[in-house]
Amino acid sequence: MTLPFFVYGTLRPGEPNHDLFLRGHTLREEPARLPRALLYDGPGYPYLVEEGEQEAAVHGDLVTARPEAYAQLLAVLDRLEEYTPGDPRNLYERVAREVTRGADGTAVRAWVYVAAPPVAARLRVRGRIIRGGDWTARRQESPPPPAAPHTT
Repeated sequence: MTLPFFVYGTLRPGEPNHDLFLRGHTLREEPARLPRALLYDGPGYPYLVEEGEQEAAVHGDLVTARPEAYAQLLAVLDRLEEYTPGDPRNLYERVAREVTRGADGTAVRAWVYVAAPPVAARLRVRGRIIRGGDWTARRQESPPPPAAPHTT
């Protein structure tokens, strides 16, 4: 199944993994959101957890890959997200979900990497929710701490 990708963290334009993995491999990148989901802060990247709350939403971008790059990009993103189909050790699961385009509000089916069930359960108990569901807004509001000095 060939679907666009909904990215909400380090793969968004302006974030470090966008240039490393997506630049030159996409046809379109447009604002979008995933309703009924929450964003949790992780160790340098976010986790998306699906929820039933109507007002909850995660903001991100809908990325459409170039047809000739699709298979390779899918494999690269699965590796980046440490996702292997059926592996109980996955941190993320790749699932098809309806996301809403920001420009016109239309629904589009897309691949989304969501927190795997054991990770989601831990986050619901002791995770820190990113208010507003926008990773880039969170990063702009609270800049990262200074880098640790090199010891070598």
